[in-house]
Amino acid sequence: MKKVLLSAGVLGLTLLVACGPSKEEIEKREKAIADSIEMVKQQAIADSIAKAIEAAKADSLAKATAQAINDSIAKAEEAAMKKSSKKTEKKKEKAPVKAGQGKGDAPAENNPKIKAGQGKG
Repeated sequence: MKKVLLSAGVLGLTLLVACGPSKEEIEKREKAIADSIEMVKQQAIADSIAKAIEAAKADSLAKATAQAINDSIAKAEEAAMKKSSKKTEKKKEKAPVKAGQGKGDAPAENNPKIKAGQGKG
C-alpha cells in the first residue's frame, strides 16, 4: 500500500508541474508586464509635458496681464501730462484785445483810471 500511495503522490506532483504555465505563457505574461510599465512611463511623460505647457500658459498670461496694466498706466499718465500741459498753455495765452484798444493800451479791467461805466473817450 505504501508503494501505491508513493507512486500516486509522485504522479500527482508530476501532473501538477505539467499543468503549470509553459514557456510561451511565461513570456506573454512578462511581455504584458513590460508593456504595462512602458505605458505608465509614457503617461507620466505626457502628464509632465501637459503640466509644463499649462505652467507656461499661466506664466505667459501673467506677463501679458502685467504688460497690459503697465501700458494702461503709461497711457493714463501720458494723457494726464497732456491735459495738464494744455491747461498751462491756456493760462499763458494773452487776454483777448477788444476793438479800439491799441497795443500799448491795457484792458479796462486792469486799468485803475477807468471806472465802471466809463468808456474810452
